[in-house]
Order: sequence, then C-alpha cells, then structure tokens
Amino acid sequence: MSATNIYSPLFADAQSVLGFVTSQTSIIEPTVYQTVYADIQYRGIVPVDTTGSEFATSVEYYSADQYGRADWINGNADDIPKAGTTRAKFQAPVYTAGIGYGWGWEEIGRARMLGINLQGDDAMAARRAAEEMVDRVVFQGDSSKGFTGLFNAAGVTPVSATNGDWLNGTTTPDEILADLNQGLMNVWNGTANTSMADTVLLPFSHYAYIATTPRSSTSDMTILEYWLRSNIYTLQTGRQITVRAIRGLETAGAGGVARAIYYRNDRNVLVLHMPMPHRFLPVWQSGPLRWDVPGVMRLGGLDVRLPKQVVLQDGV
Repeated sequence: MSATNIYSPLFADAQSVLGFVTSQTSIIEPTVYQTVYADIQYRGIVPVDTTGSEFATSVEYYSADQYGRADWINGNADDIPKAGTTRAKFQAPVYTAGIGYGWGWEEIGRARMLGINLQGDDAMAARRAAEEMVDRVVFQGDSSKGFTGLFNAAGVTPVSATNGDWLNGTTTPDEILADLNQGLMNVWNGTANTSMADTVLLPFSHYAYIATTPRSSTSDMTILEYWLRSNIYTLQTGRQITVRAIRGLETAGAGGVARAIYYRNDRNVLVLHMPMPHRFLPVWQSGPLRWDVPGVMRLGGLDVRLPKQVVLQDGV
C-alpha cells in the first residue's frame, strides 16, 4: 500500500484538516498565555498603556509646564506678575510586529491518526519571542524605528557617580550609599524639589554585591538592607523604594561602564505604548502541506515624557 493511500483518509477534506488544526489552537493558546517568563524584565518596571485604537499610527499627547511667581508689588502698580502654562505637542509612532507558528502535514497527520493533541512548543516559543521583543524595545529601544529605551532615554543626560566603581574592592559601603543617595537627590534637585524617584535599577553584579556585603564590620545588615530603610524617599514618604537588578546595565553606560537608573515609576513620567498586545490570529493554510497561525502586535517605543524625573548614573 502506498504512503498516499495510508494518509489520504486523513487529508481527503482540506476543511476537516483546517477544523482539526483550529480546534488544536483553542487547546494550546490558553496555556501559552498563562505562562509567565521569569526573565522577561519590563513588566512592573515601566507602565504599559494598552488603551486607544489598535490601528492608530501614532499616540498624541501634550506636556505642560507652568510658570510664574508671586512677588511684592506696590499698591498702585500695574505690572502684576503673571502665571501661565506652556504646552508642547508630541506624537509617538506605533508599528506592527509579528511572530507566529505552524505545523506541517506530517505532524498534523500523525496527531490525527493517533488521536493526540498537537504540541504547543512552537506557540510558546512565538509568545516568548514577542515578549523578548517588547523587553528589548523597553530597555534598549530600536534604532530602525527611531526608538530609544530606558537605558538610553532621549532627553536624559547621563551623570557620573561621585565615587563609583563599587566592585573594585576599595570603594567603601559609605561611598556606595553616597552614590545611591546622589541618584535620588539628582531627581529631587532636577525637578526643583517637586518629585522623588521611587525606583532604582542596578546591574545584577552590583545588586548582588550590595545585597550580600555588610554595611560595616559591626553591622548585621547589608548595604542594601540599610539603604532600603534609610533612603530619602522612604524616610520622606513612608513607602518602600523599589530596587531591581536588570540585565544589560553592566555595560550600558558611556564607554561601556556600568549604569544605574533612578526614576519615578508613573505613566506621567514614562510609558510604553502597546495598543495591541500580542495575539494569535485564526489558522490558515499557507501552502499545500502547511498550516500557520500568525501572531501580531502593535507597539510603540518607551515614551519618556518627563526626562528630568529620570537619572542615568554612570560608573557605579
């Protein structure tokens, strides 16, 4: 008996094959979307905006800056100081990206013959690839689309750590604490004492060092434990500051040095535009022997709206 005769009952009706594959995607996809990838970093690090039209070509917003200061005047004066607001219009472009998966006729034929489900590994791989792309855009940007990321945010001028070189073996815990406080104070001073950073991102090696190195030879707290209790943000607000280790910061600074980032994690400060999160479209027969499931998303870059509330500290 020829191979054609063996498999012909399975593929006699293209519509039945399409129906079988479609039913399989309904089994696979819910599992894929329930998977959380531990090393995808952007979630919780930056606000994500999924509102707005899914097919808009850009996101438009306005920033405003108020000016004016009250002062003493003469009772008969006609030159009263005035307050006002300056507004600037911005547009953030949005683009389509895609990653999908599919099956060949042999894989489908075996699954139908044996009465088993198709494997979901490729669907999971597609979903992960989409998340990795978002992660990359958030932190590194994408020069092909004119995007900058959090590591190289547009409008933010990097500053050098006062002491720096935390891992050289001679920088003291007091000097490291001074650098950390410098980062917070740069946001405070840069915004005329109106905003405080509530989030700090560090290279993994630097985070590990301050998380395991004692504050002093007589202390039972590490550098990190001490700073989490005594930093200006926590003392002023009574809230815990967020400190996270992020891949890629070891060489993100100018000249390839380590970089720390301090900012207020608020959508008024920075936001990722994603009007269409990654989704799988209906399965289709893409060729004589193949059925594919396209995956698409629409994504903008990381929009740093208030660059004075972001500090890039080099040389830590």
